[in-house]
Amino acid sequence: MNKKLESVLSKEPRRGLQYAVTIIILLILLLSASPALGGAQMTTKGFDIGKNILTGIFTPDTSLLFGLGDSGVMYLILQTIAIAFLGTLVGAIIAVPLSFISATNIVPKPVVLVTRFIIMAIRTIPSLVYGLMFIRVTGPGPFAGVMTLAIVSIGMISKLFIETIEDLDSGILESLDAFGSTLFQKIRYGVLPQLGPDFISILVYRFDMNLREATILGLVGAGGIGAPMIFALSAYHWHQVGAILIGLFVLVFVVEILSDKLRHKILHG
Repeated sequence: MNKKLESVLSKEPRRGLQYAVTIIILLILLLSASPALGGAQMTTKGFDIGKNILTGIFTPDTSLLFGLGDSGVMYLILQTIAIAFLGTLVGAIIAVPLSFISATNIVPKPVVLVTRFIIMAIRTIPSLVYGLMFIRVTGPGPFAGVMTLAIVSIGMISKLFIETIEDLDSGILESLDAFGSTLFQKIRYGVLPQLGPDFISILVYRFDMNLREATILGLVGAGGIGAPMIFALSAYHWHQVGAILIGLFVLVFVVEILSDKLRHKILHG
């Protein structure tokens, strides 16, 4: 009996059918995606533009790259950081109360359904659409970028905050219920002490994302370093494009390292 059991257990599972089905599905997906690649037409002009872009990156406009005026890369980077920081801060201020009244272990389910529907509606609209809307309302500039990032941040921050709140130690909340604590007392003494590190880590992660979003929003006139880049691209000033891209690379690289270290320190001490 033992030998028979060992022989059965030692046999490798037959995955031939599974592999065949996987390969067929991949082939179908590749064939369905082929029309999207059929429109690519590389011309001599296209190759020349690609060559000029690479030349601009390796020979950037040093006066723009190291300039200290309001049109220099350093100033534009600081403006982009400010837009991302303020957008994250405003979004977090709005997301925190929304998260608490969207958690099933804090408030009744009817309230949860309403607030989660609001959060889902906010997350449905892309950031570029919000950017174009705010530019029409407030005019182009950094303020439109801040408001756009604030609204966009609400959806993601709320979603992650809700998941963190619902993973709390329920025993502490039950103890506070037994003592007759109010909703605000439960949040103050039972929720916030457990959530502090996770909340800060989520905000750092969202700030990292907002830096990239601020660059993209600049392309539609919402301030930051993206607007000068689209102007340089439109005018075929490749050396200026190279200087701006180098500044963006340095910004993203430095922020990526700092945010990773900060999140690790917050979560692990």
